[in-house]
Amino acid sequence: MRLPITLSEIAPRVAAGAFILNSGLGKRNADEATAAGLHGFATGAYPFLAKVPPATFAKALSTAEIVVGAALLTPLVPTAVAGAALTGFSAGLVGLYLRTPGMTKPGASIAPTQEGLTVSKDVWLLGIGLALVTRGLFDRPDRETPRRRAGRAAHKASAKSAKKLAAADRKAHKASAKAGFTAGAVTTRARDLSHR
Repeated sequence: MRLPITLSEIAPRVAAGAFILNSGLGKRNADEATAAGLHGFATGAYPFLAKVPPATFAKALSTAEIVVGAALLTPLVPTAVAGAALTGFSAGLVGLYLRTPGMTKPGASIAPTQEGLTVSKDVWLLGIGLALVTRGLFDRPDRETPRRRAGRAAHKASAKSAKKLAAADRKAHKASAKAGFTAGAVTTRARDLSHR
C-alpha cells in the first residue's frame, strides 16, 4: 500500500510532530499553578478564553497538541490535512506572540524582545505547516497506481500493435494489387502474341 506522503515530507513532519506531541504530553497532568499560568498567558492575547476555567484550558491545550502531533507523525494522515492542522495551531501561537505586550520590540516591529524569543520560535511551526499544505495541495508527485500504469502501458502497446498491423495490411494489399496487375498484364500480352 502506498502512503499519502513522500520522503521529502517525513523530516519536517517528524520534527514538528515530535516537538508538539511532547509538549502536549507534558501538559496532560498539569497542576493548578501550571494551568493558571498557561491560562493567564493565553487570556492576555485572547480575552474570550477568560470564561474557560484554567484546568479545562490546560487539558484542551494538551489534547490539541497531542492530536496535532499525532497527525503529523502518522504517515496515513495526508500531508495537506496534517499541514492544515499544524498551520491552524501554530497560527494561534504566533498570534499569542504578536498580541502579548512585551514580546516584541517597541514600535511596529515584529522582532522579539528577550522575553519574546522563546515564543517567537513558533514561527518555524507555521512555516512547516504552510509548506506541508502547499506540498499536499499543489506539488503532489504522480500518484498513478502500478495497476493503472500497467493498464496504460498495455493500451499503448495494443495501439502500437494495431498500427503496425494496419500498415502491414496496407502493404500486403498494395503488393497483392500490384501482383494482380502484373499477372493481368502478362495474360494480356500472351493473348496478343497468340493472335499474331
